[in-house]
Amino acid sequence: MLWLRHVTPSIVAAVRPDAVEALTNPVFNKALRWYYAVMRDERPAKFMIARSVQVDEDPARLDEDGLWSLHREAEKRFYSLLREVEREDLGYLEFRRRYGDAKPSFLDVKIEIAYWILKICRFCEFRCRVGRSGSRGLGVCRLGRVTYVHSWFHHMGEEAPLVPSGTIFYGGCNFRCVYCQNWDISQVEPFAGAPVDARQLAIIQRELRINGARNINHVGGEPTPNIHTILESFRYLDVNVPQLWNSNFYMSTEAMELLKHVIDIWLPDFKYGNDRCALRLSKVPRYFEVVTRNLRIAAENGDMIIRHLVLPNHIECCSKNVLRWIADNLPRERVLVNIMDQYRPEHLVVKNPERYRDMARRPSRRELEEVYSYADKLGLLWRDISR
Repeated sequence: MLWLRHVTPSIVAAVRPDAVEALTNPVFNKALRWYYAVMRDERPAKFMIARSVQVDEDPARLDEDGLWSLHREAEKRFYSLLREVEREDLGYLEFRRRYGDAKPSFLDVKIEIAYWILKICRFCEFRCRVGRSGSRGLGVCRLGRVTYVHSWFHHMGEEAPLVPSGTIFYGGCNFRCVYCQNWDISQVEPFAGAPVDARQLAIIQRELRINGARNINHVGGEPTPNIHTILESFRYLDVNVPQLWNSNFYMSTEAMELLKHVIDIWLPDFKYGNDRCALRLSKVPRYFEVVTRNLRIAAENGDMIIRHLVLPNHIECCSKNVLRWIADNLPRERVLVNIMDQYRPEHLVVKNPERYRDMARRPSRRELEEVYSYADKLGLLWRDISR
């Protein structure tokens, strides 16, 4: 297969059998049609298409209002070109031969907007409006302008269609989950990773892809505070690879506008079925409204696997509400769901088990079976996707 042309023997040997089988699974091929096509170079990644859309003005000369106006104009050309790619069955190499890079491009507009937003930060729905462009401005995410990468590698433990996943762990997060398994890089030491600029991040992505990654998996922590660096890295990335957004999905509407034309597959965590649990366990207001809004946008702009981590004692208030919303609001034949059983007490739950007594154990087999049965009743596509 074309995407395997640079895979090293060690990577091939390490791929899980179910990850190999996932390539021919008809359910996965239907739900993840675009992602699979980009993975095999049968389509250009969306960031490549955005890089090929010409704009009529120099983005560097415009203010934020002017940039958004230019963005709306370029969006029409982007969708026209995307439809042409689909209609004419354009593979990556033919697309690049025919179009190449535009200067300036739709992607350039997005990059300029991202740096404007960074000045009064509104990447997530906390909208803290901190001037993160300066040397001292730290947002709710505990980050300034600099992006920190804590690790990057071929992840063999992700969902079967994604493995090997070229995973990049960013420092910092806008959530304060009391049970976070990555609390050290998300909440305590976000600066402990290596600082990277856009060119260095592009090199990391290139290395992951040419050595066998099926995708580039932006995760953390949380990737959202790093949108400016991630978007700019696409300017320098010279290999075709699906871009995967692995996120708590608390992005602002502005962030979704910047991301929806460059992300090929979404991997959201849909944690809570109500705002009360979200505020208590992750210190996040308006959770359900924001995340469901973004899920609707994502479902219209790319393929998607939704993760839901089953929490002990949160079956009725969270798990069933989450699954019911998915079934009622998203196209069931196109959205895969990973019902995850990996919860374990971590971080503040371990330090203060009396305060978080409901979270101080793993979910029981009975609880998990109840959630699985409910997903089956709703007709959701969740079997054989879990890690």
